[in-house]
Amino acid sequence: MRRRDFLGSGLALALCPRAGAGFDESQFEGAGRILAEAAEQGVVQSSALYVQQGSAVFSRTYGLARDTEAMFLLASISKTISIAAVMTLFDKGLFRLDDKVQRYIPEFKGEGRDRITMRQLMTHVSGLPDQLPENARLRASHAPLSEFVAAATRTPLLFEPGTRYSYSSMAILLATEVARRISGRSIANLTDDRIYKPLRMTRSAMGLGAFELSDVVMNQVGKAAPESGAGDPSTKSWDWNSPYWRKLGAPWGAAHGSAADVARFLHEFLHPTGKILRPETIKLMTSNQNPPNIRPRGLGFDLGQIGKTPHLSDETFGHTGSTGTICWADPSTDSIVVVLTTLPYRAISPHPRDLVSRRVARTLADR
Repeated sequence: MRRRDFLGSGLALALCPRAGAGFDESQFEGAGRILAEAAEQGVVQSSALYVQQGSAVFSRTYGLARDTEAMFLLASISKTISIAAVMTLFDKGLFRLDDKVQRYIPEFKGEGRDRITMRQLMTHVSGLPDQLPENARLRASHAPLSEFVAAATRTPLLFEPGTRYSYSSMAILLATEVARRISGRSIANLTDDRIYKPLRMTRSAMGLGAFELSDVVMNQVGKAAPESGAGDPSTKSWDWNSPYWRKLGAPWGAAHGSAADVARFLHEFLHPTGKILRPETIKLMTSNQNPPNIRPRGLGFDLGQIGKTPHLSDETFGHTGSTGTICWADPSTDSIVVVLTTLPYRAISPHPRDLVSRRVARTLADR
């Protein structure tokens, strides 16, 4: 077996308790060639593709990624993992979805903030902005998460809570702050204990954890997301590749993980075992929690068409990330797909992650 290839009956069977028909790996080589050619052309420095259906697995890495254990910066896929950790406290009865956030963060008050619920934080209808107006200043000063929390509790709302959808990283931050205040543990420690360890996600961390900077794949930063500095050389001390950002453990975007570990996480939601959450809670997280006429969202998960991927059922759940990542699980085809790259999503259109995701989704739908 080549070092960077894995066609995995062993891992797949460990992940999937049900027997499943295998697939011909050549069906996915075409999708892999998109990433291989992008690496050869210098467009994407490093990438990984992981496809699982039933008990069959196709796993590859391309470019500078050393092997299938390569750890990528997951960007907003971090949100699904951090909210899963938050929901372990829900399972213990330590909060309810319709509890007001102010109950746990007393200083979060005024201008409608006292009406915001935990559910609204996790489904992007709270009215909180995606990034703070002072984001660049905080990152440039290497502020700890506590300073982002303090600013988020004061930042003006964009609209009346519950009236419309607006993607919000700061809402996810405050949901994890509630978990910190309830449990007395950082979101990084809570995630490690409640998610990573039970699922044996040994190549994952919220931040760097016990890993070193040399253990993780570096990102391309040219044309990166504005909140990460957009590749401006003056932001080098706080951009995606900086030790500051890699170690911060920002629950909205600074988790690291291998493609196989992300798949392990999704598999627990596709076929719950009770290792991290009750099946009923997993159903809540992967079902629409928003009111009618507002974009459907699960708790921490996007639903339906993930990113720009057609051929997915309405039951599909997953997430995308601005570092050029995407992951999803589709119950209708019993499939999991993870595409991790180092190319910022804003850098090129169509992005290779979308081309790969579409091709794999079409192949799985046609099988």
